[in-house]
Amino acid sequence: MENTIIWSLLFFVVTIHVWSEIKHDQSPSEVKRPGETVKMSCIISGYSMTSYYIHWIQQRPGEALEWIGRMDAGSNSASYGSSFQSRFIMTEDDPSSTQYLEVQSLTAADSAVYFCAREDTVTEELHKNLHRQ
Repeated sequence: MENTIIWSLLFFVVTIHVWSEIKHDQSPSEVKRPGETVKMSCIISGYSMTSYYIHWIQQRPGEALEWIGRMDAGSNSASYGSSFQSRFIMTEDDPSSTQYLEVQSLTAADSAVYFCAREDTVTEELHKNLHRQ
């Protein structure tokens, strides 16, 4: 029996703004085989993508959330968690307000729900500055 990987993509919005104005459209679930590549998308509307960090989070069945990394939206600059530096690639397309997460050389352990979330960069910079003092 051939192994397959079932992909579920769920988007989660973390925000203090009006919920009805914010929208993250998800790419559909996919079934892939080990060794293949999957590219997930997060299409953003209702706010300026370049004003926020966009985070990707993974949740394997029965396990806690795990931070994959974040994109400094608008600069195409990504930071990755230590477990996700080799096969996970975050990219963006500013004109279409879309964030992407590509996972290469898939394994069964990559079967998970993937979340896209935003973080206010102003809040993040304030948080960093407070901890420096």
